[in-house]
Amino acid sequence: MSALPISFACAPYDRMVALLSGEVRPTGIDLNFIQIASPRETFDRMAGGLEFDAAEFSSSEFISRMGAGTCPFVALPVFPSRMFRHSFISVNTKAVKSPKDLAGKRVGVPLYTMTAAVWVRGLLMHEYGVDLSNVRWVQGATNKTGAHGRPTVPPLLKHISIENNESDKTLSELLEAGEIDAILGAEIPAALGRNPAVTRLFPDFPKVEADYYRRTGIYPIMHLVAIKKSIYEKYPFVATSLFNAFQRAKEIALTRMYNQRALRYMLPWLPRDLDEIYEFFDGDPWPYGVEENRPTLEALVQYLQDQHLIANKPTLEELFAPMYGLE
Repeated sequence: MSALPISFACAPYDRMVALLSGEVRPTGIDLNFIQIASPRETFDRMAGGLEFDAAEFSSSEFISRMGAGTCPFVALPVFPSRMFRHSFISVNTKAVKSPKDLAGKRVGVPLYTMTAAVWVRGLLMHEYGVDLSNVRWVQGATNKTGAHGRPTVPPLLKHISIENNESDKTLSELLEAGEIDAILGAEIPAALGRNPAVTRLFPDFPKVEADYYRRTGIYPIMHLVAIKKSIYEKYPFVATSLFNAFQRAKEIALTRMYNQRALRYMLPWLPRDLDEIYEFFDGDPWPYGVEENRPTLEALVQYLQDQHLIANKPTLEELFAPMYGLE
């Protein structure tokens, strides 16, 4: 039997390189790896036009679509992107000096529903007791004018004060000018480092994030892998085949990263970072699978409900496609 052609869109992360190069080939699948550097472009093309058979996809947008009953995808517990987000809260110190100062402020965000923003709001509410109910959100791109992508997302379940940035300034420029008080999301504003009034809310973010992980076991997940439901229902083996291939590609990336005879990445203190990976993550900072990520996934689902993006919390088992053995 010939291999099933499957298109897969994703950024060329280190954990994906062995799939991109063909070093790892999913069993029974002829994988067409489509490199797209911008995740937002991938999400918009997948959600808006179903352009790919499988793709890197926003975790919050997938779960929101599941909650709304309008999801044409199934998901794999494979996470192309994850990142602590304490360092992505930038503030104008004339208005904000501590987390609770954010209450009632005007806060910029690329997209209210984006996963990074969900995580930041969740940690502000749960870790620091910040009341975000009266925040006025200004939505737009951080370092360019206009909107952040062309998303298609389900409507919010409760009215939230959100306005689109229709000025001729970027969110970063609005922050410098004091027209907004903070920015949170997935990009660092250009004003940070050039304007002394613009700083991170948590300047010592590595220490803060390490403490957060020690206490909670949460390493925020940004993206998962979505497969067209029509493909999965016709060829259920695809889920298992792709999962196994993603796992193998990640293992290859880890092996190469740990080879310290010559640094694989342009990180001068990578040996120190590798020591910390063993200290905090027992050698694997990027586990795939549901059980391995239960605290993180449960927190994300809770935050989505808290923020009125879903009405009811699905179980984690409902979110991800069952795995079937390969013949």
